[in-house]
Amino acid sequence: ARVLVLTGDEKAFCAGADLKSVTEATTNEKLAKEWLAPRPHGPLGFTRLTSPKPTIAAISGYALAGGLELALWCDLRVGTETAKLGFPERRWGVPLIDGGTQRLPRIVGMGRGLDLILSGRIVEADEALAMGLLTEVVAPGKHVERSLEMAKGLAAFPQKTMLSDRRAALEGFGLPLDEALKLEAELGAESTATGVEGAGRFAAGEGRGGEGAGV
Repeated sequence: ARVLVLTGDEKAFCAGADLKSVTEATTNEKLAKEWLAPRPHGPLGFTRLTSPKPTIAAISGYALAGGLELALWCDLRVGTETAKLGFPERRWGVPLIDGGTQRLPRIVGMGRGLDLILSGRIVEADEALAMGLLTEVVAPGKHVERSLEMAKGLAAFPQKTMLSDRRAALEGFGLPLDEALKLEAELGAESTATGVEGAGRFAAGEGRGGEGAGV
């Protein structure tokens, strides 16, 4: 599979950990060892790693706490009009430990990111779209359909160049501009043959008038 789509059900994408169960089943020592200790993977098992392929979160209803962190792990987020996103664990003093403090500001900017991180408020679909937290908003029940449509579009592109550009964006973010540009140039050079082939197809008439320009 060239693209990964993650989803939940109509009620919730993911509402995070069951805090009651965590309290009942976990001692402080076990929590510190298994959840909070620095390690290469997060509580969900993979969220401190980077996916090797494009990822899309198809969100209906709640994406809260660790569920929002999981959605932030994805490259794109398609939400229904019922989507609600936030970090309500702020009110109980539960820390963000699955990438939320790092990925959210990268996606929406530091100001908006700190707003959600500090306040714990929950935003609805229209505000989430306006701040860039959601990529697209669709009618209820259409989130998976639209995400799969986007996935098919991404899967149809020449993969070497798309994955190279994705890597340049992810790895270059936060680097000084000169280093980021060097990384972009190095990764781009590896896709030269693909680019030349694509330019030849365009010269032959493929894609004229914007055909196939987006997903």
